[in-house]
Amino acid sequence: MSTVNDAFHRYQAELPSIRKAAQLTAALLRRKTARAHITCEVTSRAKEIGSFVTKAYHKEYPDPWTQITDKAGVRITVQHHGFLNQALEVVKDNLTLVEDPQDYRVQDDIKGQYTLQYPRLHVQVLAAGDLTDGDGRPYECEIQIRTEATDLWARMSHRLLYKTGTTDVPRDVSRSLYRLIALVELYDLEVERGVDVLAQHPDFTRTNRLLDEAEFLYRTFTEHEYRRDLSEDIIDVLIETVEHEPDYPNKLAQFTEQYRQQLEAAYRDYGPTSKLFLTHGRYILVSQPESLIIFERLTAAKMLLRGVWYDELPETMLSDMAEIWSVYL
Repeated sequence: MSTVNDAFHRYQAELPSIRKAAQLTAALLRRKTARAHITCEVTSRAKEIGSFVTKAYHKEYPDPWTQITDKAGVRITVQHHGFLNQALEVVKDNLTLVEDPQDYRVQDDIKGQYTLQYPRLHVQVLAAGDLTDGDGRPYECEIQIRTEATDLWARMSHRLLYKTGTTDVPRDVSRSLYRLIALVELYDLEVERGVDVLAQHPDFTRTNRLLDEAEFLYRTFTEHEYRRDLSEDIIDVLIETVEHEPDYPNKLAQFTEQYRQQLEAAYRDYGPTSKLFLTHGRYILVSQPESLIIFERLTAAKMLLRGVWYDELPETMLSDMAEIWSVYL
């Protein structure tokens, strides 16, 4: 067993590895949730040294190194309530669970009739990658899954209820904060309903669906924001090259996995955060999700793409992409 002082020095020494374990886990879940078409944000963190020591003292753990299990953490913030269980399944399918998930949506009222819940899931897993601690054991990682609305409520309430320096928050204050959970629940349900209705709307064309598919895959490489108007102009042209391929979204996903290393290099060297992009402002399409479709078409249907493109869009935009992909037009 370790004392607080022992745990502090060990945590200080292993913090870079713990941070890396969290990053690798987040990267894996970012790819897998995107492939599962779950609209979410995946972030990682290693517990701050001060927070680690404070928790060790506050909880009076006999063995703080072992008992503090959230040293590495990943948060999956999904668009609405309907994605919670889907995100949980992605975690369970791709990581080794250390213990059963804690479902805080049903802890007080099994039927959910009377108690307003703070809807979230916690999962303890072995971190992705091969990193091990000083004892040769894989690092653990705590996964939190919550909705965007819940995340907003949790951050606000945490500051007001737990960071005030007092354990005696007035009952009317805490009660009013918990009443807001009703709005969180309503918000989540309405967002989910809106997403479902729009997906079935006749105006939600194949162009939109193709762009959405590309964006999900693109998010496995970068979180950079893109220009939707530019994407729509480019997709209108690209869809002419895939209109006879009904299974194209699946084909694009397979291409992305097959060429992942080459794509990672392209986004790293020419993408929106690269020195080339920031210095010269070229290669703008690499900062757009439709770039995946362009790279795939350059690989599988170069002549068709060129013929359609040159009739509608500037040649230089395609030649830049061909240069990146080492393809001669």
